[in-house]
Amino acid sequence: METPLGRTETPPDTTKTLLDTSRTHLETTRSPLEATETPPDPTVTPREPTESPRGTTCPPPTRWGICSAGKISHDFLVALRTLPPEEHLAVAVAARELSRAQQYAQLHGVARAYGSYEELARDPQVDVVYVGTVNPQHLPATLLFLRARKAVLVEKPLGISAREAKEMAAAAREAGVFLMEGFWTRFFPAWKRLRALVDEGALGECRVLQGALAFPLRAVERLREPSLGGGALLDLGGYGLQMASALLGRGCPPLRLRAEGSLHPSGVDETVTLTLQYEGGKQAALTVSMDAKLPGGAALGGTRGWVEIPSHLNCPTELIWEGKREVFPLPPPVEPLNYPNSTGLRYEAQHVRECLLKGLTESPVMTLAESELIAEMMDEARRQVGAVGPGGTVA
Repeated sequence: METPLGRTETPPDTTKTLLDTSRTHLETTRSPLEATETPPDPTVTPREPTESPRGTTCPPPTRWGICSAGKISHDFLVALRTLPPEEHLAVAVAARELSRAQQYAQLHGVARAYGSYEELARDPQVDVVYVGTVNPQHLPATLLFLRARKAVLVEKPLGISAREAKEMAAAAREAGVFLMEGFWTRFFPAWKRLRALVDEGALGECRVLQGALAFPLRAVERLREPSLGGGALLDLGGYGLQMASALLGRGCPPLRLRAEGSLHPSGVDETVTLTLQYEGGKQAALTVSMDAKLPGGAALGGTRGWVEIPSHLNCPTELIWEGKREVFPLPPPVEPLNYPNSTGLRYEAQHVRECLLKGLTESPVMTLAESELIAEMMDEARRQVGAVGPGGTVA
């Protein structure tokens, strides 16, 4: 079935309803870590801005608050620790249980721990909040911080629907506060190299994109449960769609999108293949699955040549161009990571700092309009395969 994409009106505020949902799954877009450390020393305080050799004041460090105490938040904190502390400091972490926040704070050397997101929103020493909650909590948490005039970096997907993405984008625009969806892929050196090849015309006109990302994740509760915003598309589908949008669509919607797939017994999408048709006959073929394992490669073909990401298209560290392999190593982690290449989260953190220092309210690399477009494409794909979302409704 083929259906053109459409846009919807900004919906009413749903913050209060969603913030009251079960605490059992609130803390992470992945399963939580089992931390056992003791609470942090409350006397620790953020560092003061440093002085340059010439005596001029350097920009102060960007002070990060962490919303949730789960696996991806752990990896984000580890990634921050690969950056200079004069530029990035994690100063507070919040969880729905104070003890979990204290454990994370102790492990990562964070000064303050809170037992509620509301306390984090009220912290005057937090410049920007990283939201790493489960998908259905992105909307209420993000609105909470935007209304407190905190800049926000939200783990992808921005929301579980285009309606939610539009609501968050509208709130950020109205408040004049920075908001960005965390498609970390766009800030990896390997991705920047790929974009440079495309922009320089090295491939000629880009015509075809192929990509597949699959992991055996059926046992992961948050992925198989509709109430938690589960399914392969919301977890993995955005990576290929953002590639197609950036490399073929250049931020414009496809002329047609077709989705075919299979569902998990719970009703969420399990394996989906997407084909997208863009102006001028450009095409993308993308597959995602939580029921198989693939290397996660992608290939982009143009009229003069092609470039390949051999694995991890979501967090690439190498390219194959003109038969030669180019490698872009990541800094080693100071703590064990939960997911491959997670120190690469440092690059989106650096970009957020650059945007804030320039006074920007959205990223020129990952715009809110493009986040809304990607959410619309995922809505349409989920609708075509009949995937069930929170509340038992088809997307």
